[in-house]
Amino acid sequence: MRSSRGRWDGAEWSHDGGAVTEASATALGRAIRSGTLTSRQVVGEHIDILRRRSDLGAVAEDRFDEALAEADAADRMVSDAAAPESLPPLLGVPFTVKESIPVAGMPHTGGLASRRGLRAADDAVAVQRLRAAGAIVVAVTNTAELCLGIESYNPLYGRTRNPYDTSRVAGGSSGGEGAAVGAGGVPFGVGADTGGSIRIPAFFCGVFGHKPTPGLVPSAEQIPSLTRHAGTASDPMETIGPLARRAEDLMPLLRIIADPDAVEAIPDPHAVKFDGRPIVVPDHSTYLRPIAAELSAARDRAARVLADAGGVVQHVSLPGLRRAAQFYLIELRKHAGTSVADLFDLFAESPYDGRLPAWTRAHSLQLKLAIIGDRIAGAVPAAVQRRIAAAGRELAAEIEAAMGDGVLLHPPFPRTAPRHSGTLARPWLFGGASVFNLLALPVTEVPLGLDRRGLPLGIQVAAAAGNDHLTIAAALHLERGVGGWVPPGGRAPIVR
Repeated sequence: MRSSRGRWDGAEWSHDGGAVTEASATALGRAIRSGTLTSRQVVGEHIDILRRRSDLGAVAEDRFDEALAEADAADRMVSDAAAPESLPPLLGVPFTVKESIPVAGMPHTGGLASRRGLRAADDAVAVQRLRAAGAIVVAVTNTAELCLGIESYNPLYGRTRNPYDTSRVAGGSSGGEGAAVGAGGVPFGVGADTGGSIRIPAFFCGVFGHKPTPGLVPSAEQIPSLTRHAGTASDPMETIGPLARRAEDLMPLLRIIADPDAVEAIPDPHAVKFDGRPIVVPDHSTYLRPIAAELSAARDRAARVLADAGGVVQHVSLPGLRRAAQFYLIELRKHAGTSVADLFDLFAESPYDGRLPAWTRAHSLQLKLAIIGDRIAGAVPAAVQRRIAAAGRELAAEIEAAMGDGVLLHPPFPRTAPRHSGTLARPWLFGGASVFNLLALPVTEVPLGLDRRGLPLGIQVAAAAGNDHLTIAAALHLERGVGGWVPPGGRAPIVR
């Protein structure tokens, strides 16, 4: 049997040390197609990690046996192929999917007790496209109840824990994806983002996450899709996107899951030159308290790396960022076309008779608080809402003018992963991520080493709508300059 030991160097695969479970999806795909590795080995070693790290609560339900059978089928395809280049690019590579995104035959509940036992009849479009590219679903992963919250907890699957410290949150609502990828259990996964739900878990779990420009990737099949009940074809606040342990996977994955017409318009991030481009660092953050010192230092180091690539660092005053969460909550309710309480019942498998208010029937405290907070936001007088919306538009214009053809750096959270329940009743904490949903911008979350406690640091890189290639190009530069994902228990430069 061929050894599965090898080394990933960011471009190729070799047999002189390292681990399959540290390689990129694209490198693993090349190795499988060339016969250097078998899909059975690759899928099996990743499943071993997911089983060994069951303490994380990342997996909602697995399909390990089916995935291994599909790996064997992929290996037969390699054996029978006349030329490796004729094979799909991700043939035999494992991945996971957030449980709120449909995978045929798997649970599709969004963590709602009212949907217990409900299974998806078909794959989401993004999942269909990844399977057509040869990738193999090994599991669906945990999420927050109704996918609303920074902590991934629900009555069906329990709590997801951070792979670097199980006393801390993995983020939400794609927390299971963050934990699975961050632990090394899969090279990439599929999450969804309406207010930071890809980027916050990616940050807490030390991996890359990309929120595409809205409209690139079909997203209406997820729970709770805003578009499904607002009667629109797409919504600027929600999207499906990848989480990955290596930056080189982000653009190939985006090209696979995006609509074909949109793909043609996406430039190659490897061709991006940062010469003269603005690298915007806001002097104000979205948070009520200062950003943690180590996180601020990591942001400044990221700016220096991009400056070394030719960018021009600009510190810009954006005081409107402090009201980002307020802007977002008002606009979210408008875009949803309904309340959180109504969404809670609309996604139930059977109608509810309405005798008890929704907040009393929600199981997690964070969803109860979300329902109550949404009612408060809905009670804001129309004149006040108009003033808030106008201030949000002014902020959008200021950010657009500051970024130009460059990027903006802002942490998705004011500190590294907090302890469980440490985010409750603090809605301002997600303002640093949700502001970019409000502005409908592409954003890539980039890991930037570990803090003194061994917890991941990171930064969001945002750009103008349609400039996904810019944020991903920045991620590639930062991975080379700072080091990227570090397996839990591994060693990384501590950013000072």
